[in-house]
Amino acid sequence: MLQLRYVTEEQLAGFDQYQYSAVDTNPLSVYVMQHLWNRIVKIVPLWIAPNLLTFSGFLLLLINYLVLCFYDWDYTASGSQLIPNWVWWFAALSTFSAYTLDSIDGKHARRTQSSSPLGELFDHGLDSWATSLFTISWFSVCASPGGSPGLSEHTMFLFLSIVLLNFMLSHWEKYNTGVLFLPWGYDLSQVTLVAVYLLTAIVGVEIWHKPLVFGYYVTPVSLTLIIACSIFLSLPQTLYNIYTAYQRKTLKKDSLYEALLPLVSPTLLFFLLTVWVALSPCNILIRQPRLFLFMVGVAFSSVAGRQLSQHLNIHIFSMKKHAQE
Repeated sequence: MLQLRYVTEEQLAGFDQYQYSAVDTNPLSVYVMQHLWNRIVKIVPLWIAPNLLTFSGFLLLLINYLVLCFYDWDYTASGSQLIPNWVWWFAALSTFSAYTLDSIDGKHARRTQSSSPLGELFDHGLDSWATSLFTISWFSVCASPGGSPGLSEHTMFLFLSIVLLNFMLSHWEKYNTGVLFLPWGYDLSQVTLVAVYLLTAIVGVEIWHKPLVFGYYVTPVSLTLIIACSIFLSLPQTLYNIYTAYQRKTLKKDSLYEALLPLVSPTLLFFLLTVWVALSPCNILIRQPRLFLFMVGVAFSSVAGRQLSQHLNIHIFSMKKHAQE
């Protein structure tokens, strides 16, 4: 959960020296989406606060999740087509709107000259919530607890864990390099998710429960691709960026212990959650998949929010110290 209590008056004094740094090299974002965002942000009234855009996008995701909770509490309604068609249209609209608002809030902040570290913390803190909401809402399309062709409860837990750890990996990279390298998978996943909801609304949810060529189903193939991208794309890219910063002597941390410290809490969290799933005497994940997966997202957001605030504090204090020297 987002934690703002760590920001003190002394830290506020260093805000003027702090500058947010991010790099986005995704072709989909650079050549397509950015042109759309630049047009949309121009129609936003200047009196609207950037944080209001951020929070509005988060609320849309939360409402979409609650609607899906009502119609598909145990992740079984999609297989029996009990979810009304309008829910999928609303899911597509809310997901695209949230994606848009999250993409233009920073542009609007710079446009109104109201950028601040607190705005960055608020944005990324809600992003840690949104990452889990995007994922566990999508499960209503393809989940099929108890067997194929959809995702089982344990597969959903694995899927969600990989997505959340990828989010943490990006911010761990920023912690060490001072630059947030936006993952290529973000824009691609958002556009794909909107397309999935639209296709479900038009064709029907049964499309995700039919075999493709050679008898393979869509959902297992999607899971395999995400795991492969995480192992062979995201992680190597992160390590390469950190190594490049090391070669250029621009790393923010001098010791291996300090560099790896932010990974301890999320790793411990998911290790304990996995032990709980494996050893639960009442099969908690099987009995209450939605509650358990939502709890995973809340626990992760709490850890991520605390770490994001601490990382921000460290950077501000560091810049303040250099300015005084």
